[in-house]
Amino acid sequence: MVTYTVSIHAQQQNQQEQFITVIGDSLMGKMIGGESIREVYGHVILTQGKLVITCDKAVQYLASNNADLLGNVIAKQDTLTILTPHAFYFGNERHSKSVSGVTLNDTKVILTADSGDYFFKEDRAFFQGNVKMYDTATTLTSKEMTYYKLQNRMVAVNNVKIVDSTNVIEADSLEHFRATRISFANRNVKITNTGNNTVIYGDHLEDYAQRAYTLVNKNPLLIQIDSSYTNDSTANKNSNKNSRNVSGSKSMLTNNDSTLVHVDTLLIRSNIMEAYRDTINRFEATDSVRILRGAFASVNDYTIYFRKQERIVTKKMGDKRPQPIMWNENTQMTGDSIAIHLHNNRIRLLDVIGNGFLLSQNEIYKKRYDQISGDKIFISFDSSGITSTEVKGSVLSIYFMYENDSTNGLTKSSGQNAMILFKERKVSTVKLFVFPKSDYYPEKLVENKELSFTLPGYVIFTNRPTKKDLLYK
Repeated sequence: MVTYTVSIHAQQQNQQEQFITVIGDSLMGKMIGGESIREVYGHVILTQGKLVITCDKAVQYLASNNADLLGNVIAKQDTLTILTPHAFYFGNERHSKSVSGVTLNDTKVILTADSGDYFFKEDRAFFQGNVKMYDTATTLTSKEMTYYKLQNRMVAVNNVKIVDSTNVIEADSLEHFRATRISFANRNVKITNTGNNTVIYGDHLEDYAQRAYTLVNKNPLLIQIDSSYTNDSTANKNSNKNSRNVSGSKSMLTNNDSTLVHVDTLLIRSNIMEAYRDTINRFEATDSVRILRGAFASVNDYTIYFRKQERIVTKKMGDKRPQPIMWNENTQMTGDSIAIHLHNNRIRLLDVIGNGFLLSQNEIYKKRYDQISGDKIFISFDSSGITSTEVKGSVLSIYFMYENDSTNGLTKSSGQNAMILFKERKVSTVKLFVFPKSDYYPEKLVENKELSFTLPGYVIFTNRPTKKDLLYK
């Protein structure tokens, strides 16, 4: 008997929740198309289970269990509030639809759009047209978005953009988990770091905001633009605004023609890119890495860029893997590991560790390559170019000699350690330490035989990246 009573009560409760009820200040009934209609005016209240909707006017379709809601429509269920000027409510599906602008507020996020559907059974929203979601941490815009309230998850498509305090992510589609601040973006992905002028493009991105970690593992390309301002009171007002300086950076004059602006663009392409926006603030590129910035370029397996320390380290990923290759103007470098130390985004030191080899082509005599190899090579630069090279361990070198810019043979040297000094970007002094040996070859033995004077490991690599290679993969 008790069971029967509970069953009757449950049936009554289900019946109450199945059908909508509408009340208001006044009511008028009529028949339209064979269906009984009730028009309710003034302080209208529609209820169905936990859902309560208020509006100025409602047209209730009794047989289909639907209602047309007009004027100041406010729907509330638990912590959810939906506002719209006009909505249609499908009672059997517990589904509201608005095409006249809609706002959703569930105390965690606010969603606005030109039109929207909300499915109250599933706690799921589908919004279209100028969709905007914002909370205390992020703002997300798109043309379409599905919001899963219980999962705290959003799936946005078409012109998607999500903005937080450090990044702007754009993509064709994006899935965002609001509680954990994890985002997955696909196709035509672009992530912009507003703090360092860095943009990463790709076709798949994973961003973990709470861990300050970003992964791009489909067709990633990094572009970083750096502007350096140098006072120049003697700047020529007639300078070509698109001229190129020696390093390959673009130069332009500001409006007052007293400040010269050098704009360098760093391009990195690889198979995988990872950014760690923590206290170390590092960026990693893995597999088929290609780097280009002005006259500097590199091809390697693995690159780490420590932004705060202004240091770039390249490595080979195994004993059988090729060494990193670097080019700076007319110099080629190889080694097991190469570290670049920057100051104000300019190269100041180069450390080549493990089987280092330097190869420099003469700007006039193209067949003449200065060469030096050793266990470790340390190169120093200033604003005019290379100033010194220090080599440690198993030093071998070949340097071509010149007198008044005319060829004058070469010297072939060896030792345990070496120091080479430069003046005006040319070798001025060579010092060998510990068992030094040096042989001079006069010009008559060298002319037309330049390429026969090479050190072990001599290779001219032809895969130097170009801007076209990196931008148009």
